Amino acid sequence: MPPYCLDEFGFDLRRAVPPAGIWVRSGTGTVTQLANTVCGAGGWFAPPQAAPDSRLTIAFEVDGRRIVDEARPGAGDRGLLPSGGTWYPDRLVRRGTYHQYADGRLTSLDVESTLVAGAAGYELVLTVRNRSADVHQITVIPELAPTRVHRVPLSAWGWVPPGPGADDEIAFHHGPLAATLAPHGSVTFTFAVGSSARASRWSVVDVLERLPVLTSDIPGLEQYYRRSLASGLVCWWDHPGFVTRPFLATSGLDGGAVCAYAWDTGGYAPHLLSLMLGDRVVDVIESFLDADLTDRYAIAPDGTGLGVAYAYSGSSLVSLTRAAAAERALDPALVVRLYEVLVALDKRFRPDDQTGVLRDYGDQSNLLEMRGAGWEHVVASPNAERAVALDTLADLSDLTGAALPADELRTSAREIRDEVIRQLWDPAARWFRSRYPDGHTELTYSIQAYDALSACPPAVAADLLSHLRAGAFLGEYGVSSVSAEDRLHYETADIDWSGAGAYTGEAPQLALTLWERGESELAWDVLRRLFWMGEHYPYFPQDHYSDRPGAPASGRRINIIAGLTGAEAVLHGLLGIRPQPDGSLVIHPQPGAPGTVHLTNYTYRGRAIEITTEPRGTTIAVDGREVPPGQVIPPR
Repeated sequence: MPPYCLDEFGFDLRRAVPPAGIWVRSGTGTVTQLANTVCGAGGWFAPPQAAPDSRLTIAFEVDGRRIVDEARPGAGDRGLLPSGGTWYPDRLVRRGTYHQYADGRLTSLDVESTLVAGAAGYELVLTVRNRSADVHQITVIPELAPTRVHRVPLSAWGWVPPGPGADDEIAFHHGPLAATLAPHGSVTFTFAVGSSARASRWSVVDVLERLPVLTSDIPGLEQYYRRSLASGLVCWWDHPGFVTRPFLATSGLDGGAVCAYAWDTGGYAPHLLSLMLGDRVVDVIESFLDADLTDRYAIAPDGTGLGVAYAYSGSSLVSLTRAAAAERALDPALVVRLYEVLVALDKRFRPDDQTGVLRDYGDQSNLLEMRGAGWEHVVASPNAERAVALDTLADLSDLTGAALPADELRTSAREIRDEVIRQLWDPAARWFRSRYPDGHTELTYSIQAYDALSACPPAVAADLLSHLRAGAFLGEYGVSSVSAEDRLHYETADIDWSGAGAYTGEAPQLALTLWERGESELAWDVLRRLFWMGEHYPYFPQDHYSDRPGAPASGRRINIIAGLTGAEAVLHGLLGIRPQPDGSLVIHPQPGAPGTVHLTNYTYRGRAIEITTEPRGTTIAVDGREVPPGQVIPPR
């Protein structure tokens, strides 16, 4: 099949569930609709410009009768009525209807608006079609709220969206506002808001060409995969003033988290990001290395470090580097820099008080940001991920000639895995404890424990997996970040890390981990619970509930780069695509999917890969030649 195009990511707005804020973007800016209108436009962001309180409303005058665009409640003539629309990553198309018969005359209009983000601002195009045999005189009445642009330095774009400001006047241009509407004819009106409102071409064609194309007869799977990809695309900035081009924001559509966190940039979909970025993935890695990750968790668009030290940053960056190494040769100097950053970050957290092998990662500000005591200080995760990172650095050193102390790194990794079990495993509870500096321990049934499976011997892993059941971690619509059986720590108000839902990357990452361990049936059971998201979101939000379809209506980021984890789980879990740091490739699709899955347009080191899985068997073709599952495909 040919590569995707942006139109194939279209989403029917009638299917949207909360949070239903709908944004579109260009390479340098974003804009949102005014909810419950056909033509209205709301706030927009184009760093360094922010206009969160901007509002453009539209009314019409037809033959002297005013028609408002407000979706007023009640019966009778309530103005222009929304009738649906389609979201695309680069534009929003909305439709409305006005159909009234009065004084012996029918006025029947179809209105379509197209909202497109520009370089700094947006363009709104209205097309009005006459569905009657009468001639109408029509005038459009636009009203732009008297707000101003807030100029915010690139170094200050963090998690919270910029607020209103009073720096620059917002430019507003339009063509003629009055026209004669012929019988069954149409007229078009164009409006431009902002200093550079003209739509600029969004440079994602090369990205779309690299995206693997998936088709399936399994209900929900194909749409979930496609929405996962869209979640990554809307985080893609192509801005000349940013530290890298492209720049992958953690969120960004609503002006919040235009910055990039090392944790979710590298930790959730490293292989897919490496594939999408191509050789530019090295620029992204270096931008994080240039920041001080020993005291920062993210970088602003200009590369400035933001926030505090975050326990997961180092292992996440190593994970992304491993994925990058699989598809290209890395400079050994890059591996040395990565090692130095990881060592420095380790020193930021004090050794445990028993053997000094594990790290005390501090309180919630450095970890999950739960709102009660729990998963803090000496914890199984991210200590287990630290062991994986050290093993990975040793492998990368051997492959690149970076001359790191590889034997020492592997020894340290083994010691960490041993100590995670010895110090923290509670066999009676069949779970990990976390230990505070004064010896106090907490038994917190957090989903983070599953990130420590790499440190677990089979019996311990089996005990951990026994908790993955309905009524505990599994809900009908996803996984809970804290088990519902944990009466001390489970809550329903802060869902990403405290229960009743989860951060959007967690459930598919859990499924991927399970597939990697050969737990195919359980992995599929986890992933299938998320398929509703592909039907009801144009792009995935920061977090979502696990016991009902939806997410918090406000207070969270409207999009998240970790939404890519769904596609990562499908490609590297379900389909078993395992790129190796030495450039070889192993493909071992997992059983259990109740139908056919077909993957095309996947290229690895110049090789064309095609995979088909179905209940009766699997077919894998490399450059048109069939190979058996599990065969090592050498690097080209």
